[in-house]
Amino acid sequence: MAETITLQRMLSDEQCAQLRQLMEGAEHVVLCCHHNPDGDAVGSMAAATLLLQRLGKKVTAILPNHYPDFLHWVPTAPNMLVGDRQLQRVDEALAKAQLVVLLDFNTISRVGPLLTDRLAACPAPRIMIDHHLAPDADCQLTVSHPEMCSTCEVLLRLMLDMGWAEGMTPQEATALYTGMMTDTGNFAYASNRPEIFLCVSLLLQHGIDKDHIYRNVFYSHTESRFRLLGYLLYEKMEVMESLHTAIITMTNEERLRFHTKNGATEGFVNIPLEMAGMRLSIFLREDTEQPNLVRVSTRSLDDFPCNELCARFFNGGGHKNASGGLLRMSMDEALQVAHRAVLAYSDKLKD
Repeated sequence: MAETITLQRMLSDEQCAQLRQLMEGAEHVVLCCHHNPDGDAVGSMAAATLLLQRLGKKVTAILPNHYPDFLHWVPTAPNMLVGDRQLQRVDEALAKAQLVVLLDFNTISRVGPLLTDRLAACPAPRIMIDHHLAPDADCQLTVSHPEMCSTCEVLLRLMLDMGWAEGMTPQEATALYTGMMTDTGNFAYASNRPEIFLCVSLLLQHGIDKDHIYRNVFYSHTESRFRLLGYLLYEKMEVMESLHTAIITMTNEERLRFHTKNGATEGFVNIPLEMAGMRLSIFLREDTEQPNLVRVSTRSLDDFPCNELCARFFNGGGHKNASGGLLRMSMDEALQVAHRAVLAYSDKLKD
């Protein structure tokens, strides 16, 4: 008979006591996530905002830049400050902060050049809650669990250990589920641990409508996004059949031609993996703000290590099957780097 799976305690007694002490001394709390926020970043920020407000705190949530339009419905998201648009208010919030909570990133530079020095200079104590490898930020408390599917899972487990989940609202549960769902591609990868679905069951008990959340995220795209996707797949996707790899490139000129906003390409990197036999997908796109900066997204199946590839060739990292990075060069040069990266891992990609 199979062993019954339960949610084991995540935090130690020492971590619980330290977290309570940090929370008790803070009336004004600032939250911050990584640059180019995704569903897990926005979801964990929203859930943490609602939780802290429930605990009687004054909360300011800061996004380094704007999030994709398909996350606009997430509870509290429209009220979050956007760093590159509301910098004065960001500075005011950091000046009042008595505690800073860093969500969904492992090194402070991931908040982007505009906010890195500001966060580093803020004297308030810091807590990091994350699920990426090798956290290196200087924090009074770091809760990092790379084995978990998302920062939202880590946050939910923290709430359970601290006794804060009992009063969880449907809005908090919705935000947490959004992060778990999006960071696993609707539970298509990084989601084989039974504990994940115990968490989902718990969130269902707290009032989420998971079908509605799915539709909000995946059934809310514009015509221009689909036309851009069709163009990229037909004109810009290179398939390296013998290496089971696809590479897609997108320039700013192409993005503007199709009148799409930042975030419109979220999920494009996953699509080539739907082809039979594919093991690796690489998406190169020009940064919308800085010239000669190419952002890299990678996705893989099974045991191919995207995180190793991104650390070695793309100045990045992440998870085994979902990682990213950046290259400070032209798109033509970035494509050459991508080819070298694929060839360097040809032994792992061939049959």
